[in-house]
Order: sequence, then C-alpha cells, then structure tokens
Amino acid sequence: MSKTETVIGVLALQGAFDVHAKKLQELGAQVRLVRKPEELVGLGGLVIPGGESTTFLKNLERVGFYDVLNEYVHKHPVFGTCAGCILLANEVTNPPQRSFAVLDVTVERNAYGRQNDSVILNEETSLPGGPLEMVFIRAPRISRHGADVKVLAERDGFPTLVQQGRLLAATFHPELTDDTRVHQHFLEIVAAESAK
Repeated sequence: MSKTETVIGVLALQGAFDVHAKKLQELGAQVRLVRKPEELVGLGGLVIPGGESTTFLKNLERVGFYDVLNEYVHKHPVFGTCAGCILLANEVTNPPQRSFAVLDVTVERNAYGRQNDSVILNEETSLPGGPLEMVFIRAPRISRHGADVKVLAERDGFPTLVQQGRLLAATFHPELTDDTRVHQHFLEIVAAESAK
C-alpha cells in the first residue's frame, strides 16, 4: 500500500491538529481528523498532537474513547508530540498520571518550565539533512528510555525524538516548523508497517 493510499489519522480533540494535518497533506498523505472512536477504523497510522495531557485524558474518557484508542495504539503506528508523547509513555511523572504505557520511556511533565520558558533550538539529529529545528512549549522531558528505544535527537543529553518500532514520539512540536523530516519519517514507518 503506498502512502497516497494510506489514510493517516490526526486526533482532533485539542492541540495543533490542523497544522499536523496540513504538514502530512503537503507530504502527499491522505488525512482524516479523528474525533470519534469509529474514525480510527481503516487508518494506517495516527498522530496524537500536543496540548494538555490531563485535558486529553478527560476528553477521551468523557466520550468513551480511551479504551478504543488504547487498543489502537498497541497495534498500529502512532506518532505522539508533546502531550502525545506523554500519553504513549510507560511511566509519567511530575505528577504521575494515566497513560497508554506502550512506549518504553519515562516522561516528566512540564520539565522545562512554564509557557514563558518555551524555546526554539536547533539540535543534531540522526535523520538525514543536518540539525533539526525544535519548538519546545511547556515541554516534557524523557528521563529514561528502554533498550529498544532508538534516540533520534537530544537536548542537553535527554532524548527529544525517539522511535520504538512503529511508535514515534517527540517532546517538541515539529509541526510548528517548516521542516517536514519528522512527519516524513513517520510516513515511512507507516509504509513499512503496511508492507508487512
């Protein structure tokens, strides 16, 4: 299945979901905004955008979406950014909260401070094309990662972009830059999974 035939979902409950959708469309992907559990059916992969992770959980539980999404993320390619990264993590601290516990990392919420501590950095990455622009907004920090988790970029020695098989997670907001490499990498993950 080619990426043009594969539909990528973007969870559209909060956060910059529309910007993720536009970025994916620019790369040739078909995109579906996902607001209800039944809209997960038939997707090749899903993006869980940033936002506020506790609000995400409340929204998911209110509409009976949590259990369906939990089952989805354990079986399909998923890309979580910022709050999405928190929701994928095995363990969440500062303070602890519920998550899907599918990605073998520990994530500290709001580890880099408040909104006014937000920053844009250019850091090295193992993705081709040189340094990667990273927009951190009330960003979480990955404080621990398992042996199966590949670190693709770092900030101050802490992972900022990681991959574990079909899962991709960023503590920054790649959708807020002109660089499409992170989204392209996710589409490549989806294509590899759909070819199995």
